[in-house]
Amino acid sequence: MIEIGAQVDLSHPSDRVWRALTDRKLLGRWFAEAETVEGVPDRLLLHTAELPGFEADVEVEVTERLELELLVLACDEAGRLSELTCTVTPTTQGCRLEVREVSTHGAWSAEQHEPREQQLRQALTVRLPAILDWHAFQQVDLGRGDTGMTTELPLVGARGRSGGTRRRRRVLVAAVGGAVLLAGTAAWITMPTESNPAAAPAPAGTPSPSVPADEVTVAVSATPSTRPSRTTTAAPTTRPSRTPSAKPSRTPSSAPPPPPSAPMTARYETDSSRLFGYTGEIVVDNPSGVPVADWAVVVTLAEGTTVDDVDGANWRRDGRTITFTGAPVAAGASQTISFDVRDSRPKARGPESCTIGGQPCAGL
Repeated sequence: MIEIGAQVDLSHPSDRVWRALTDRKLLGRWFAEAETVEGVPDRLLLHTAELPGFEADVEVEVTERLELELLVLACDEAGRLSELTCTVTPTTQGCRLEVREVSTHGAWSAEQHEPREQQLRQALTVRLPAILDWHAFQQVDLGRGDTGMTTELPLVGARGRSGGTRRRRRVLVAAVGGAVLLAGTAAWITMPTESNPAAAPAPAGTPSPSVPADEVTVAVSATPSTRPSRTTTAAPTTRPSRTPSAKPSRTPSSAPPPPPSAPMTARYETDSSRLFGYTGEIVVDNPSGVPVADWAVVVTLAEGTTVDDVDGANWRRDGRTITFTGAPVAAGASQTISFDVRDSRPKARGPESCTIGGQPCAGL
C-alpha cells in the first residue's frame, strides 16, 4: 500500500471549502477539469492526463459523504485503483483540509509518486486558496450576479412617490450641507489667531529669517544640551622606537596572482502560470574557474503576494523582497531554484525584478 497526502490551514469557513471540493466548475479551477459520467450521478471524470504524476484521466465515484466534514472517493486511473479521502475540520481562523490518497490496486512508479504528491500539495496550498478568495469576493457582491458591481445604494420608498421623496431628500441634504458650511466659516473667522514663533524677532546669533522655520528647529535640536565631560581619557603619548625597521624585501613573489573570476549569472523563467499565481524558476550559473561559496539572488515581488514550496535554495523575506541563498556552486556548474507565488493580480506572469550580485537576471 502506497500513500500520499497533504494538508493546509485555510482562512475560509467549512461550507466555502466544501463547495470548492464538490462543485464541478470550482474543482476545475483549482485541480482539474471535471465532467459527469452519463447515467451515474455521483461519478466524475477528471482530466488529469496532462498533470505531473498522472498517466491518464481519473474516474472518481463518491463512496462516502458527510456534509461539510468528510468526502471519500474511489479512483480509477486506467486500471490503477486508489481511495481519496478529504477531511474538513473547523478551526478558529477558518478550517483545515487534509487530503490523503491510498493505492488499493496497482502502485505508482517511483517517477510518478513524487510529482503526484507535489502536484497535490501545490493545488492545496497555492491554487485552492486563490480560488477561495475569488469565491469569497463573488459572495460579497450583494447577490448582483452578472449585472456588475456598483457603489450606488438603492433607495427604498413608497411606490408612486419615489420622485418626490428623492427631491425632498436632495433639498434636505443641501440645507444641512449649507448650515454646516456656514457654522464652519463663522468658527474659523472668530477663532483667535495663534502667535507665530517664526514672526518674533530673532535674537543675536540665530539663523537668517529667510531660513524656513522647520530648518531652524532641526538646527537647534541638533545642538547638545550639556557640555562634554572634561574627564575624557587622553591618548597615550608613547614615543616610537628609535630602532630602524627592516626594509621590505625587494624579491618579487614567485606565485602569480589568481585570475579574476567571472561574476555569477542567473536567468529567470516562468515555469507555469494560473489564475492567481505562477511557478518561477531561476538557474544560477558559475562561469568562473573556481567554486563560488557566497551568492544571493534577490527577487522583488508585487504587493500582496506570498511565496511557498521553495526548492533548491534557502530563502528569507523582507517586505516584497525575497533573498535566495544556497550551497557553493562549483566551477562551471549551475544551481536551479523553483518557487510558487500566490499573486492577487489575475494572470500574473512573474516577479517585478530579479538580480544576482547587483546584476539583473536574464529572461525577465
